[in-house]
Amino acid sequence: MNAPSSQWLSQLGKLPNSQSALETIVCFFVANTGTLHRIGPDGFLHLIAIVGNFPPPVMDAIRTIEVGKGLAGLAAQRRGPVTVCNLQTDTSGDVRPGARATGMEGAITVPCFGGANGGEIVGVLGVATFAPREYSPEETVALLECGRAVAELLGASAQLDHTA
Repeated sequence: MNAPSSQWLSQLGKLPNSQSALETIVCFFVANTGTLHRIGPDGFLHLIAIVGNFPPPVMDAIRTIEVGKGLAGLAAQRRGPVTVCNLQTDTSGDVRPGARATGMEGAITVPCFGGANGGEIVGVLGVATFAPREYSPEETVALLECGRAVAELLGASAQLDHTA
């Protein structure tokens, strides 16, 4: 995978909405699914964009996530990437039972850094694949850069995308 260009990243933050940005990111990473959560005033992660089909119990679980819970919540809490090569067989303790219900295997979530000084976590971005996948350091950095680019969309609009 080639690293995203600075021009590509700058265009990502200018897309019409977070759903369009997530679709572009999922395609770039040749992933099967993706989620984008925004940290709300209540301190919880709120789903604002999704790519892929998730069973209703999974949708219920990922609409609002507590920081520190699940892959997205851990990325926010740790202020860094959380990767799992295979959600179905992982024994790290990071994978919650509901994550296995997605049918996904390779997954990565990263915090979206934004705000006034660029160091505030404003959301969490995640992509996953149907097959086991180890994300390289270059891919991890690229996804973090995508998170920074979409942070502009997360902070700029208070509306939730209606697709989530």
